[in-house]
Amino acid sequence: MLWLLLLLPLQALGAAEKTLGVPPDSISKYVPSKSNTWTCLDGSKEIPWDYVNDDACDCADGSDEPGTGACPNQPFYCKNEGHVGSFIPSSRVKDGLCEPNCCDGSDERPGVCNNVCQEVGQVYRKKVEEENKIRKTGSKIRSTYIAYAHKEKKRLEGVIETSAAEIAIQEKEVVRLRDIAERSESLSAAALELKQQSPLYISLITHSNALKSLQREHKKHLQREKELSNILDALRTGYNPNYQDMAVLEAVRGWEEIAGLPHINDVGKDSVSDEEAGVQEDTASEVAETKEEVDDEMWSAEELEKDLDDLLNSDYVSLLLEHDEYVQSVPEGSVLFDIASYLPDSIAPQYEEFKDTLVSWLVNLGIIKGETPSSTDTSRSRQALTDAENRLNSIKKEKEDAENDLKEIFNIHGYGLEGQWKKLDGTCLRTEVGDYTYEVCLFGEAKQIPNKGGSTFSLGKFASWNPSPDVKPGDDTYYGKQIYNRGTRCWNGPERNVVLLLSCGTENTLNSVVELEKCEYQFTGTTPALCRPLDSSEGKNGQNANAGKDEL
Repeated sequence: MLWLLLLLPLQALGAAEKTLGVPPDSISKYVPSKSNTWTCLDGSKEIPWDYVNDDACDCADGSDEPGTGACPNQPFYCKNEGHVGSFIPSSRVKDGLCEPNCCDGSDERPGVCNNVCQEVGQVYRKKVEEENKIRKTGSKIRSTYIAYAHKEKKRLEGVIETSAAEIAIQEKEVVRLRDIAERSESLSAAALELKQQSPLYISLITHSNALKSLQREHKKHLQREKELSNILDALRTGYNPNYQDMAVLEAVRGWEEIAGLPHINDVGKDSVSDEEAGVQEDTASEVAETKEEVDDEMWSAEELEKDLDDLLNSDYVSLLLEHDEYVQSVPEGSVLFDIASYLPDSIAPQYEEFKDTLVSWLVNLGIIKGETPSSTDTSRSRQALTDAENRLNSIKKEKEDAENDLKEIFNIHGYGLEGQWKKLDGTCLRTEVGDYTYEVCLFGEAKQIPNKGGSTFSLGKFASWNPSPDVKPGDDTYYGKQIYNRGTRCWNGPERNVVLLLSCGTENTLNSVVELEKCEYQFTGTTPALCRPLDSSEGKNGQNANAGKDEL
């Protein structure tokens, strides 16, 4: 019986040795059959169970030697209890060297390497805990970036909609002003001068000058009122009511009623009562409550402040021409004054020829004035047209920019699928290294700025995210690298360029600058935009539940 008890630990030890180097998800595959044989994992061969982990490679796929290193190019799994399991190449198994990734020493013979997984795991867990705190805070900031992107999307959609409506209106205005400019340019100088002598035009100019004069005086009165208000405010807060100077007290109380201010006594000053001072509140209240009755068509103070300048800047020549055209236009369908419409078609050409000849004679005799086209002062009409065209182009450009920005907000190659990078567009990060300050404005330009004077060099403009073909767009690795190129050319060298490496952080910072090669710079920094929230696939310490299954 004693020998049976001694045999059990040996059998358990043998089973443990057979699964040495096997990852947890594959242990169920390393079980002998009833006939004490085992089939290679690729199914190509059946071998005795004793051949597993016997330091001799029997299977073509090397699956029979997971823990000895006998088969080349095979992974060895270190359990690392107390830490995180990991893989090492089979070539490093039993080579006499203690691998950092195998803190339990299972890759070497017993006694070669100490098991330090508890110490290493404690340091690792502390590091992960700190990183998780940063991620938790950073992810909250990142969520505000995403919220900003959605607000910006709505704003841009509003800009596009408003711009489209303004473009339609402005296009009609351009057509109208172009017609006025062309008609104005077709008039002779004498004809335009004659039109400007009309009572209507003279009255418009007179009214305009009167309004400008009233506006000037109005502004003077506003300035004077402001100065008087300041004087009365100073008197109100600085006088001593205990002297009971009735004239001063009455002036202060009157100003308080007009300005709608509380009695100065009610805000911290001791004073005599109104009854003692002899001030009648009803009189001041009646003055404050008196309101000027105005017609609906009269302008309010706000309209005078905002719209009067536009009215005074009206193009009166254009208005005159539009009025002239309106007055002279014949009602649609009317042929009362159209003599040619009463004539037979057979003699209409002779009538038109006779009319042109008669008009020519009258002009030559000085009886009427001819309207010969000549260069005339049409600068105001032409300027109005130019301003309208510039305004139209500006609105179109604003709409185009908004459309382009809208396309990039949730573009995987632009500001990210969640728009988390839009908030950082134009954000500039700086750090000092030696005699220089290095700056990178995200999605803009990187610069080298001397601290003691001298020329600032461009280190490149934003070109792309991580361009590596092995990186999937949208991954953290993709957004963790930005390329800035085509900077100022170095003396006898290439153009300057920058690779910006970013990682999760609670602030947008630029941490280090290294010139790896001539004019080739590597910046490192942090940003909350890369802090994804912790999810259920991560353990309490933030490590991935599948961390032990990572490939070499």
